[in-house]
Amino acid sequence: MRRLLRFVFLGLLLAGIAIQFVPVKDIGSNPPERFVVDAPPQVAAILRRSCFDCHSNETRWPLYSRIAPGSWLMARDVHRGRNHLNFSEWGDADEEERQDDLESCWDEVAAGEMPPVQYLYPFHMSAKLSDSDKALLKAFFLKNAANPGEKQPDTAKAQADEKPAATP
Repeated sequence: MRRLLRFVFLGLLLAGIAIQFVPVKDIGSNPPERFVVDAPPQVAAILRRSCFDCHSNETRWPLYSRIAPGSWLMARDVHRGRNHLNFSEWGDADEEERQDDLESCWDEVAAGEMPPVQYLYPFHMSAKLSDSDKALLKAFFLKNAANPGEKQPDTAKAQADEKPAATP
């Protein structure tokens, strides 16, 4: 029995060493930062602490992000986060798209889905959002949110101005 345990332990040790040689693309590197989010200092601090590791080009890559299989998981999460929303690349988006993104952000935060649990525990407990953090984020995320009836008159008026006069 003791011999079997030694054999299993040695096998696991060798497998753990072997998986370190499986390359992970982009671990430890960030694309150049291109856009700075125009947010009040308190909101910017919350975004940097709780969101930017996955949703910007400012990812902090700690030592454990270079050790497999954690490196695989972190690279996957950052890739998915940046594809869904990348605050650093907002310069390419118009104001309406940015506001849609912010409203989606609030929906995720309000539902308790952001930041995700697997990000928080055990290494990023400081990223957990308090009630006061959520209140600040809500005010920022929804500051320009329009009521459904609010845009209608402006849009209808603009469309009426653009229509050519009917000819008899």
